[in-house]
Amino acid sequence: MKTPALCPLDGRYGGRLGALRSVMSEAAFTASRVRAELAWFEVLSHLKLPRFAVLSAQETSLLNNLLPLSEQDLEIIRALEFDGYEDIPATKHDVKAVEYFLKLRLKNTPLRDRLEWFHFALTSEDINSAAYAVLLADGVEEALWPALENLQKDLAKLARKESRSVLLARTHGQAAVPTTFGKEIRVFETRLNRQLKELKKREISLKFGGAVGNYNAHLAAFPKVNWATAAQRFVAALNKGRKIKIVLTPVSTQVDNRDTYAELFDNIRRINTVLLGLCQDMWRYISAGLVRQKTTAGEVGSSTMPQKVNPIDFENAEGNLQLADALLELFSRKLPVSRLQRDLSDSTVLRNMAVAFGYALTAYLSLLKGFSKISFDRTAAQAELAAHPEVLAEGVQTILRAAGYPNPYETLRDFTRGRKMTPALWQEFIEGLAVNGPTKQRLRALSLKNYLGSAVQLAEGKYD
Repeated sequence: MKTPALCPLDGRYGGRLGALRSVMSEAAFTASRVRAELAWFEVLSHLKLPRFAVLSAQETSLLNNLLPLSEQDLEIIRALEFDGYEDIPATKHDVKAVEYFLKLRLKNTPLRDRLEWFHFALTSEDINSAAYAVLLADGVEEALWPALENLQKDLAKLARKESRSVLLARTHGQAAVPTTFGKEIRVFETRLNRQLKELKKREISLKFGGAVGNYNAHLAAFPKVNWATAAQRFVAALNKGRKIKIVLTPVSTQVDNRDTYAELFDNIRRINTVLLGLCQDMWRYISAGLVRQKTTAGEVGSSTMPQKVNPIDFENAEGNLQLADALLELFSRKLPVSRLQRDLSDSTVLRNMAVAFGYALTAYLSLLKGFSKISFDRTAAQAELAAHPEVLAEGVQTILRAAGYPNPYETLRDFTRGRKMTPALWQEFIEGLAVNGPTKQRLRALSLKNYLGSAVQLAEGKYD
């Protein structure tokens, strides 16, 4: 019987998260631990240590063939931790279980005389720190990054498409001056672009200096080896083919300082803040009838009101962004702090980093789906704008101010407030002004459709 899903990420959203599951699941974490142990083993073989020759091509192949882990491998590692396996009692320790697994798999190979070099001079946090760095880098690179890039492209395309689609802007919820729908979408695209550039420059740190970060055991066994350089070689092995770089923390306690974690989480939260505003604006545009949603045959919008098409993708994204941000904020606040050289309260928190990424990715995918189903109703937007000719007051008073007309702001305030403005009233007002011919011509030419400033150029990406 399939285990019932406890979390929506494994239930209703599970089908969307394949890319993330492949790099941040518990199985992926276990595989990353194995990868870290193998990388360190190979680094050791190049240090000219006694009884540890450089690995041959055959021996290197033996190590490489241990990955990817099979379902049986994962079951053996789990058994080594919780139940015991063959003649090995339960370790009750996840990293030790990985070490014993490697020794079991290689005990009948040419490497059988070097098995004690696995996990040499390390503490479990060295391996965990490396594994979590890999998970975070892969989660960003393989899951969040592609979804965000696709979303940015969709926003840029929509901004260009609707660059000339006039829209009544609203400030404080009240009718303001005209803009275009494309320009308002471009605002979010440029903000997302800025944060995405920062995300692509992120580095993820790890520590690799033993029990309290001093290379105590390393130097006790081999005092002439430059262990910091060896650690850098280990990090280099983890970075092969990687876009988001993993870096070594030079000075640490038993745990990494995790300042880079906080920087990453805060970066993702800033992205999510931009997208949260986008969700809420799209919800309002849909509510006002300015944005229409495509219908799908047989799809139900409301269980009781069959005519409804609810903005569920944007609502879903909003809620999942908030869930992700709640966890990311906790991680940023919690993980860089440790009592003295180490306490274990971080362990269960670290195990939930994939959950935050899962809710974030779910939100990004919901937004992508939402934008694939919408269209801007230009007719409705033009009708709404036409119903508010009073918004030209800003332009009129500014032209009068430039022409030296006395008290233009106060004149427009007294004329427009409390009055239902119409084009005819504007025409009467303008014709009654004692201004020169060129000024009057500029006032006559002013209209709701052309009072757009540089909105069209901005929407098209022309910022200079």
